[in-house]
This record gives sequence, C-alpha cells and structure tokens, in this order.
Amino acid sequence: MKRAIFPGSFDPLTSGHYDIIMRGVTLFDELIIAIGVNSDKKYMFSLEQRKKFIEDSFADNPKVKVLAYEGLTVDFCQKNNIQFILRGLRNPADFEFEKSIAHTNRDLAPVETVFLLTTASTSYISSSIVREVIKHHGDYTKLVPKSVRITQ
Repeated sequence: MKRAIFPGSFDPLTSGHYDIIMRGVTLFDELIIAIGVNSDKKYMFSLEQRKKFIEDSFADNPKVKVLAYEGLTVDFCQKNNIQFILRGLRNPADFEFEKSIAHTNRDLAPVETVFLLTTASTSYISSSIVREVIKHHGDYTKLVPKSVRITQ
C-alpha cells in the first residue's frame, strides 16, 4: 500500500491545496493531510477549524485522512509507516525551498518526496494571501474550497 502525507499548516486550506490533494489521491492508496502544529506560530484558525475545513472538503473521499502532528515530518512518517511526502510547487522559489527540505528529509529517513506543480489557475494562491484578504474583509471565497466559509 502506497501511503503519503501532504503536510502543512493549512491556515486555511486553499484551492491550491485542494487541487494538489485531488491529484495526489490518484497517485497513492492513502493520502493523509497532516496538519503540522507549531506552538510558536500564531494561527488565524484553530486546529479544530482547520481540520474541519479539510474533513468537510474531502468527506466523500475515503482515500483522504486528516491528522495533526508535532515535530519532524519524517518522524511522523516513520511512526505511521508512510513512504512518501507530497508537496506542491507554485514557482521556482518554492522549488528551491522544498528541494532543501526534501534532501534533508531523505538524509534523516527513507522517505521520498513527490512534487506536483500547481495548476496555472491556482499558482498565485497562498494561505498568507488568503489570510490577508480575510483580515481586510475582501472576497476570499474564490481562493478557497466551499468548506472554508467563515463569518467576518
């Protein structure tokens, strides 16, 4: 069984994340959306909200599971018998950053990183941009899946 994780903070889940997940489930038997928890980071949405956004978006897809974790991603992979890390790339800067992490992860554990390019229609979307739009009461609904609806 080919198992992968798609790690991130998902603060919030974006249309770009959604696209990578939908394409990723075609590659793996199981795809775990792994919400990383960093006690030093200030999130806009609680862990429970972020988890619900994802679970609601993929409620009809039995290949998608949602878990939270702390610590190194490769440690989570080893503890859960996960062979692959799925990452999305929006631009060359993402590639350079993700390449360094992938090499480090590979040095730490026998886990392969698989990269998917984002679609052109979502390549400009990031969680930080979505948070700014929400913060300033803009129309964020074009940037996120339908499950990510909040009252402002």
